[in-house]
Amino acid sequence: MPEKRDFYEVLGLKKGAGDEDIKKAYRQMARKYHPDLNPGDKTAEERMKEVNEAYEVLSDPQKKSRYDQFGHAGVDPNAVGGPGGFGGFQGGFDFGDIGDLFGSIFGGGARSANPNAPRQGADVEERVAISFEEAARGCKRTLDVNRVEPCEECGGTGAAPGTQPRSCPDCGGAGQKTVQQRTPFGVISSTKTCDRCRGRGKTVDTPCQKCRGGGRVRRHTYVDVMIPAGIDNGQVLSVRGEGNKGLNGGPAGDLLVGVVVRPHSVFERDGFDLWCDITVQFWQAALGDAIRIPSLEGAIEQRLAPGTQPGEVLTLRGRGVPVLHGGGRKGDLYVRVQVDVPEKLSAEQQALMEQLRSAFPAKAQAAPPKASPGDERHGFFRGKRK
Repeated sequence: MPEKRDFYEVLGLKKGAGDEDIKKAYRQMARKYHPDLNPGDKTAEERMKEVNEAYEVLSDPQKKSRYDQFGHAGVDPNAVGGPGGFGGFQGGFDFGDIGDLFGSIFGGGARSANPNAPRQGADVEERVAISFEEAARGCKRTLDVNRVEPCEECGGTGAAPGTQPRSCPDCGGAGQKTVQQRTPFGVISSTKTCDRCRGRGKTVDTPCQKCRGGGRVRRHTYVDVMIPAGIDNGQVLSVRGEGNKGLNGGPAGDLLVGVVVRPHSVFERDGFDLWCDITVQFWQAALGDAIRIPSLEGAIEQRLAPGTQPGEVLTLRGRGVPVLHGGGRKGDLYVRVQVDVPEKLSAEQQALMEQLRSAFPAKAQAAPPKASPGDERHGFFRGKRK
């Protein structure tokens, strides 16, 4: 089995990188390697799994601290079991049980959390790429989620099948021991977490081979995710209880799904409104005509008024994107009219144009800019249109 790469190296970061740098690096890697953006590319799929694992650790302050101190052994649930402890190192170090000496003497120091208390599982992050139309109408996706679950082989006890954890011989199952310390004030007795069982009160003599005594394993599972109509690029869905499973009966974490919406060839989106351009002939703009306008539901017949000016915006109410959880409400569709000026004319067209020229006086003089509702739109939008 190949050795795991350093998590900072996986994300292209230097050791000790901050939260913002980690998030930024993860987003860049996700855009580069996500399987939905690299269909059929097994290498990209494996790299994305590696990136997800690295981000899961480095985005969690506690896991990041353990990883910085102990490397992969500090965060791998399969690497924390041992013959001397219930999911811990024999005679080992308790990551969460760092107390101040004088605090333990005088009773004012920080107390470690009860290791047997229920603990919620960590959230798991995934991404999904969908089309523009799927974002507008909603869709269903089945995601392959890599999460931590109780070991099926041992039922989460960490002990090999046919065996059970036993009461810790050092603390008698109490999870704590009384120690005496010589101080300038005399001999002081204090209570500390048992090093052997790490406060659990039990040890495992014969660790489970599948989870190596940790009681938990990583497993791929498939989760159905319903993506609601009106979702937008960059939004995150939270699927309750589909993250890493909890400890000691605690609740599971959530599955956080970042949505990537592919751009459309015709429409641009602004909130729940849609914008598009439509090109008409100059005679249609001058005389008016029945035209067909694209929409997400199909072409719509619309009457173009005589004298329509280039850049003028037509508004089709309720033809935009469904408002997210809006009870059926929709945004509007804005259509900016472009007038096609022919570059080449036939002899017949040339003769007709000459007749038009004689009918209309020439006009080529400076004038102040003519405001148009469509002037506010350019790429991504800078202002309110309505």
